[in-house]
Amino acid sequence: MLISPRSLLNPAVSRRQCAAWGLAWAAPAWAGLDEALSAHQSAYRPRLAWRPDAAWRAEALAVARRHLLQPGDDGAPFEAERLAQEDRGDHLAERWTLRLALGQRATALHLRPKARGPHPAVLLLHDHGARFDIGKEKLIPPLDDPARSASAQAWVARYFDGRWWGHTLVQAGYAVLAVDALGWGERARPGFARDDQQALAAHLQQLGLSWAGLIASDDLRALRWLRQLPHVDAHRVATAGFSMGALRAWQLAAVAPDEVQACVAAHWLCARDGLLRPGEHTLQGQSAYAMLHPGLAAELDHPDVAALVAPRPLLLFGSPQDRLFPWDAVQATVRRLAQAWPPGEDGLRFVTTDDGHRAGRGVQAETLRWLGRQIPL
Repeated sequence: MLISPRSLLNPAVSRRQCAAWGLAWAAPAWAGLDEALSAHQSAYRPRLAWRPDAAWRAEALAVARRHLLQPGDDGAPFEAERLAQEDRGDHLAERWTLRLALGQRATALHLRPKARGPHPAVLLLHDHGARFDIGKEKLIPPLDDPARSASAQAWVARYFDGRWWGHTLVQAGYAVLAVDALGWGERARPGFARDDQQALAAHLQQLGLSWAGLIASDDLRALRWLRQLPHVDAHRVATAGFSMGALRAWQLAAVAPDEVQACVAAHWLCARDGLLRPGEHTLQGQSAYAMLHPGLAAELDHPDVAALVAPRPLLLFGSPQDRLFPWDAVQATVRRLAQAWPPGEDGLRFVTTDDGHRAGRGVQAETLRWLGRQIPL
């Protein structure tokens, strides 16, 4: 049997392969690299691990903003333009274009109830999924776009029980906005695929930017455009997302404490010690770069950033069947995170699901019940 030399460059992979082939694994001469990485990982301690004091919060918020929001919001006009509107019975669906970070224009899908406002609103943030021809359409059905509609329907059937999350929210009375992140939907290019991501991330870093930082900055701009719409109540706005969208939701809520009143995050929150185990997706490059902020880890771990959401309400979903996030690490992360909320209050809610890495009808129904208490209609 031939063994790929390239596969042996990853000790975690080579151990698994050798075990499967009945071979003994011996550390190669260059295993000192792996020993060095293991030593660095064992010594990892973020400088600003959560502490229960106001001084920590002020410093951690400033540090999180500096590392996450690159380049941030320059405050320029949105120059928004409505491209299309469609009557969908109990609500209106609209397609917009607006100016995001660095002056780049992006297309957005917006749902608004027909009832008189102002309405509470939800900024819905799409997942990664290594599926780049659709972005916002994973959450809201597209307007007059048959090609993306077919892709989106298949995606929603696979991960959302055939139910667009945006529909669930708008039919309950919430205004909803979803925007393409850079690299997805109308902000991708034909043929852009999983193995193109590292080149995109490297190109941006050569320009002094980061892919994750641009996505977070665009999310902040999208939030601010949503809040200033005349039919939206700017004091009843939540962020919500699934998978990478969940990370986008809680990190945006963390760095925008005066602009986000509640947050829903389904299936993306885990401390780094759980995500740096051999074979984990965060160590494989490519997709990881869309969620990796240079320099942040030295200052704050994921739950330290999420702790900045406190004392505002945060709803988390996790699943023992989720193969992307080790369940023991997720549970430990939630226990650690819970310390940031005052005892006895219902600010942090963690819901366990039994259907793995998905945000189906159960997740959406619980989201509605919970939002009804936090930013009521």
